[in-house]
Amino acid sequence: MTTQELMTENPMRKIKIERVVLSCAAVGVDLDKSVKLLEILSKGKPQRVASTKRIPDFGVRPGLEVGTSITLRGETATQLLKKLLGAIENTLKKRQISENHFSFGIHEYIEIPGVEYQREIGIRGLNVTVVFARPGLRVKRKKIKAGKVSHKQSIPKEEIINHMEENFSTKFK
Repeated sequence: MTTQELMTENPMRKIKIERVVLSCAAVGVDLDKSVKLLEILSKGKPQRVASTKRIPDFGVRPGLEVGTSITLRGETATQLLKKLLGAIENTLKKRQISENHFSFGIHEYIEIPGVEYQREIGIRGLNVTVVFARPGLRVKRKKIKAGKVSHKQSIPKEEIINHMEENFSTKFK
C-alpha cells in the first residue's frame, strides 16, 4: 500500500484479535489434568467453570465443576495462536467462522508444535476460540455512559478470512 492509501484508510475500521480463549471440558481427576494442560500451554492460571444447570442424564448438578478455561490477550495470544494453528496445519473450514469470531478444536495437545507428551496429563484435547474486535467497542461495554454501537461495528466472515490469510497465512476449505 502507498502512504496515500494508508492515509485514506479509516483506522476505526481495522480489526484486531481481542482475545484467544482456550477451554477443556472434564470432571474430577480429568479436570485437574485439563487445568495442568492449560497452565503448560498458556503459562497462566486457568479458571474452573462450574455448572449452573441440572442435567440428570449426564449426572450434572449445579455447582459441579465441569471444565476449565483461560483467556489470553495481546502479544501472548497472537504468538500462542500461531502455534495452535500449526496443530491443525494452518487450515480452517469456513463453517468454523462466525460473525466476530472463529473456533476450532485440537484432538490431542501433542499435535501442537513444540509441545511434548506429559505422562501426568495423558492424551487430552482442547477448544480454541479467537474473538475479533474493532476500535470503539469499549463504548458499548463501559459501565458509565454506555452507548449503542452500530451493526457496522461487527466483523463479517469475509473480513476474518482476509485477516487470517494476510497475517497468519491460513488456508480455508
